[in-house]
Amino acid sequence: MEPINKVESVITPLNRVNVDTDQIISKEFLKRIERTGFGKYLFYHWRFNADGTKIEDFVMNDSRFDNSKILVAHENFGCGSSREHAPWSILDYGFNVVIAPSYADIFYSNCMKNGLLPIALEVSEVEELLAKGQKDPYSIQVNLEEQTVTGQDGKSYSFEIDPYYKKMLLNGWDEIELTFQHEDHIAAYEEKQKQQQLA
Repeated sequence: MEPINKVESVITPLNRVNVDTDQIISKEFLKRIERTGFGKYLFYHWRFNADGTKIEDFVMNDSRFDNSKILVAHENFGCGSSREHAPWSILDYGFNVVIAPSYADIFYSNCMKNGLLPIALEVSEVEELLAKGQKDPYSIQVNLEEQTVTGQDGKSYSFEIDPYYKKMLLNGWDEIELTFQHEDHIAAYEEKQKQQQLA
């Protein structure tokens, strides 16, 4: 995983509640075995008509939000099935951060384990960001080390994150790489077990 600390970008304001994982990445696109290549299918049925043409009034088809790295949505983001492809597709599209008032637990955990930072702010704070982002392109800076979100107008919000996940994201470690940080202890334990078996 890539380390993540400061992310500065125009936000993509997705003003929808209960965004489920089947909308994030629909089941017909889950045949790939790699973690890459899912970005082009992100929110596919909201982005495209049946004939493949763009749905013009969908926010991700607005060129003002091209190259955005921060997705802002409403409550209960990532509900539905537990598919890990959901954070894969969000990351592969180019987002590094999702901001919402609340998340489905499994989706939230999957984000952390795959290097996508899900930030939970108060409903009123998210609604303020959405309103600003829908009016005009609105840039913010996310600072994971300081646990702050700061807008281009100077308005700042703070967020909480489990220290375990914070350390993983700041260092770009997945759970396997985190285990390798204790490789010396593991090797010592294995050697001790070996000696006990030989005794």
